[in-house]
Amino acid sequence: MIGLIGKKVGMTQVFDEKGILTPVTVIRVEPNTVVAERTKEKCGYSAVVLGAEDVRENRISKPYLGQFKGDIAPKRYLVEIADFDHECVRGDVLSLDVFEGCRYVDVRGKSKGKGFQGVVKRYGFGGGRATHGSKFHRAPGSTGQNTYPGHVFKNTKMPGRMGGERVTIQNLEIVRIDKEKQVLLVKGAVPGSKDGMVVVTYSRKKEM
Repeated sequence: MIGLIGKKVGMTQVFDEKGILTPVTVIRVEPNTVVAERTKEKCGYSAVVLGAEDVRENRISKPYLGQFKGDIAPKRYLVEIADFDHECVRGDVLSLDVFEGCRYVDVRGKSKGKGFQGVVKRYGFGGGRATHGSKFHRAPGSTGQNTYPGHVFKNTKMPGRMGGERVTIQNLEIVRIDKEKQVLLVKGAVPGSKDGMVVVTYSRKKEM
């Protein structure tokens, strides 16, 4: 598995040679630094820890700062990627070159938080009639039984906090890679808000 840390810039649209419009998401991928290595001999599994975006030392705690030893500057974001297929060692800097020849990627991010919501917005419930005197418009309706077992089952769809969860969008096609501007254009939308951190990895299900 190969991947990098990026930031969601926003969405735009591009035209191909035939004039067909394609909506794309712009992801800025600045150079990632290999902060640490996890080996099977020491940790029981193989992985690398990538860091992105420099941060001042007085902005982070001492335990967090202890991960950056030697000449590696402290990073704001740290992501561990298991079974990293690209040859690298601690201190190496990775760029968009690792996606050379890749056609499809998976993008992982934190979805937008929408606060406490009802079942109509959260799960798409149809609700009741909108006519006068209905008294049942956007309510969830019955949630349990008055006989055996006499309680509400687990995972029953009810009002609650919506969004703010880790979401992975798979099989997004790479439309363009601009190494000079350090941006990656992928077809479609990705989770998260503007300037939100995302992790872009090779697609697990699609062939390169």
